[in-house]
Amino acid sequence: MGSLLLALIYLCFISLGLPDSLLGSAWPVLHGELGVPLSFAGIVSVVNCLGTILSSLFCDKLRQKFGAGKVTAFSIALTALGLLGSSLSTRFFHLILWAIPYGLGAGGVDAILNNYVALHYKAQHMSWLHCMWGVGASVSPYIMSFALLHLDRWDKGYLIVAVIQSLLALVVFLSLPLWKRGARDGGKKEDKPATSALSFKEIFRIPGAGSCFLLFFCYCALELSATLWASTYLVEKWSFSPEAAAGFASMFYIGMTLGRFINGFLAMRLGDRFLIRMGSILIGVGVALLFIPLHAAFALAGFIIIGLGCAPIYPCIIHMTPAVFGKENSQAMIGVQMAFAYVGFLSMPPLFGVIARHLSVGVLPFYLLLFLLLLVLLHERVIKKTRNEKTL
Repeated sequence: MGSLLLALIYLCFISLGLPDSLLGSAWPVLHGELGVPLSFAGIVSVVNCLGTILSSLFCDKLRQKFGAGKVTAFSIALTALGLLGSSLSTRFFHLILWAIPYGLGAGGVDAILNNYVALHYKAQHMSWLHCMWGVGASVSPYIMSFALLHLDRWDKGYLIVAVIQSLLALVVFLSLPLWKRGARDGGKKEDKPATSALSFKEIFRIPGAGSCFLLFFCYCALELSATLWASTYLVEKWSFSPEAAAGFASMFYIGMTLGRFINGFLAMRLGDRFLIRMGSILIGVGVALLFIPLHAAFALAGFIIIGLGCAPIYPCIIHMTPAVFGKENSQAMIGVQMAFAYVGFLSMPPLFGVIARHLSVGVLPFYLLLFLLLLVLLHERVIKKTRNEKTL
């Protein structure tokens, strides 16, 4: 039962990644049809993120009341509703409205499934789970490309993914008995949930919680700043053409996806603390290569190595949470972690845009180095503040 449920969770994470690239893939056509500036895509992304942050913060209360399976099924259904509504949109404000249920649903799926796998399955599955997100995010541009080329409509791409999400929500709903029985075969004991959901004040009083949240914030700020600004850095610093820069910048994702696949095997023998430190060292090597002014090849290698270094950090921080902060606290902790992650995604990459406008995009290595140093310091602080250091 545990294996069957795990396969379903993998499918859920593929579905979580599926819609993430739809807006970017459709926007060159979509913004013209809706009559809005190219920059308005950022508004939709912000609304998505705000919905995700909100649902992440309250997912512990929902899980306590309804259970992980029901919350997952309902959250996927919400994403399907948001995508269906987006496919019917004829005005820009329609997209904004439908981004709300999509963001709420995506946050619920992310927080609930990360916690469930951290509680019930071994460390390698957390890395492979996030590989599955990458698979979904990689497939969705092809779905939109098919819709634009063969169906002549961007909305058909949204509709296709909405149908996939709807079917998956139905499958998850029908599989609810597995969520109660399946974890017994997952390789870990059942969790003992708290009698009631923790308040935010209680969450922040957990030793090491604040440092862990800031650790998540810094990691996500580093990851998305690297991915968002890599192309611009290559164009402005090394005079790449925009087309070539976009292709080379995608190598960051290749490095990260490959790294998470490899990390799954390493996690069978190595602990989360070691893998986080190893990833931090690799990021440091990649950032150091960005500082070398001799040839563009150093920058290209740097971004690939940064991607490899990022690979273990996100899944390992999540996986260590039940062991370090207690199984009874894990859902509350992971929900707030997700919220801090999306705040980091939402705020720090645009902040670098302001810095680059006033200084130069060439300061990107310094920006990444700052977050790397904070990440390392905060990880060591979490180790000191938590009792079960051997589990990190």
